[in-house]
Amino acid sequence: MADPHPERASRSHAEREDKRSLFQKLVEFINPGPDSTDELIETLAEAEDNEVINAESRIMLEGVLRLADMTAGDAMVAAPRMDLLDIDAPYEELLREVITTAHSRFPVFQGERENVIGILLAKDLLKLQRAPDLNIRTLLRPVVFVPESKGLNDLLRTFRINRNHLAIVVDEFGRTAGLITIEDVLEQIVGEIEDEFDIDADEGDIFALADNTWRVAGDTPLERVNESFNVQLGTPTDSDLDVDFDTIGGLIAHEMGHVPKRGERLQLGGLDFYVLHTKGGAVRWFKVSPAGAFE
Repeated sequence: MADPHPERASRSHAEREDKRSLFQKLVEFINPGPDSTDELIETLAEAEDNEVINAESRIMLEGVLRLADMTAGDAMVAAPRMDLLDIDAPYEELLREVITTAHSRFPVFQGERENVIGILLAKDLLKLQRAPDLNIRTLLRPVVFVPESKGLNDLLRTFRINRNHLAIVVDEFGRTAGLITIEDVLEQIVGEIEDEFDIDADEGDIFALADNTWRVAGDTPLERVNESFNVQLGTPTDSDLDVDFDTIGGLIAHEMGHVPKRGERLQLGGLDFYVLHTKGGAVRWFKVSPAGAFE
């Protein structure tokens, strides 16, 4: 049977749809919602102050908002710092580079570093060990090229749809500007993503490796390094330093005269320090061996 009062039914439905109180409506009228990213971020800060959200949630939400204004060029690893593999290099050299840098994916070039011809997964390199006659070209995955101006929102969507984890960034002239991974994009939202190199200092900072070398954290106290390797780095008997250094990373940076980059090497006190991993402008890990061991 038809409702004898359709107007009342319609009004009742509308009241159920809008459950805001008169006070809430008045507040919204007087103080309209934020109309810019900066205002929205301020609103998130107020929400944290009012314990509506916690600090971790605010940081992630801010990361999502800022992501919309960022491009691949903002988050990429610059070309000079890229770890690449030469397709014409011997298998032993390729394997040593993979083990040393500990990445899971590598751009592969032929001739010049600018000429990236494919992406090699580290696990695929093991197939060459079982079948030495296998052509490495057959193991390469297609390269994804993106412009520096590509928005990180769009890039993240591309990574998800195509199931890619790495892209080569090119500048306006088509030259290689750097590379970017899905981890680089996600870190803009959640902060640094810890990996197998990111071990808490409480768990140790000097680790013996199978090839009779050691992995040493950049923030390892000099005193501990000296005791472990029976050396006297950073002491008056070692050099004429006029500055005291607390960590091995600080000492190495001073000796090099610049912030160390991945792949750089320095011999000091009878030890060879190879920069294995950097993050945030500082060395996270060195690979240490007796001087001359790999010459």
